[in-house]
Amino acid sequence: MHKLEIENYARSFWENGYLVLENFFSPRLMEYLNQVVINHFGMNPDWEHNDEFINKSKTEVVPWFPFREGNRDFVAVEEDQRLLDLTEEVLGSGWQNLYCMAMFSKAGTKGQAWHQDSPPEDGRKFNLNRLFYTHDITEETGGEIIIAPKTHIEQPLTSGAPDEDLENQLVLRPKKGTLVLLHGHAWHRVLPVGEKFRVSVNSRAIPKGTPEDITDIAVYRNMRYKFSTREVIN
Repeated sequence: MHKLEIENYARSFWENGYLVLENFFSPRLMEYLNQVVINHFGMNPDWEHNDEFINKSKTEVVPWFPFREGNRDFVAVEEDQRLLDLTEEVLGSGWQNLYCMAMFSKAGTKGQAWHQDSPPEDGRKFNLNRLFYTHDITEETGGEIIIAPKTHIEQPLTSGAPDEDLENQLVLRPKKGTLVLLHGHAWHRVLPVGEKFRVSVNSRAIPKGTPEDITDIAVYRNMRYKFSTREVIN
């Protein structure tokens, strides 16, 4: 990507809180990584979270952190020079990788309710989601990602029904190889999954000076949840 192209992408991201780039990664790489994720999870992995979290958050997604287990299959994504250049343009110099998280949703599960990935009170401290899709998200698979544009700018998530439709929400069905950049304060959710499983992978990054535990507390419409202690904190 050219410098001007990268600058325009970053400008669009900061204006809207998200950026969608189709065909960013090759089909061959995505097919390989899709199989890596399936090999890890199988079709019926155990839940990672307790019943209180699942019931309140309306979230049924099972995470896997491959690098923490010594798996290096996702290095090709994290070292992609285009991704590195784009991330630096968005976050500025001194940014760093946070972690890589593969997310598996079983067939027929709820998806994810409206949430923010990090508390929004300090607009300078946030995570950047760098989501990529190893297979097509379609009407048949379900699991579309829904984003509320421009909510990354000083807009704490409102209280209300965890999974209701909101005015001006944007529904995305990313294809295999699509990259979605999403600000950690932007409101987003995932629709219920259909008759097939759903996979996405999130290579998270943070700006310089951001605490590495920035995503430990997620903000939902009916609670905040602290992952490290597995507790609802309000």
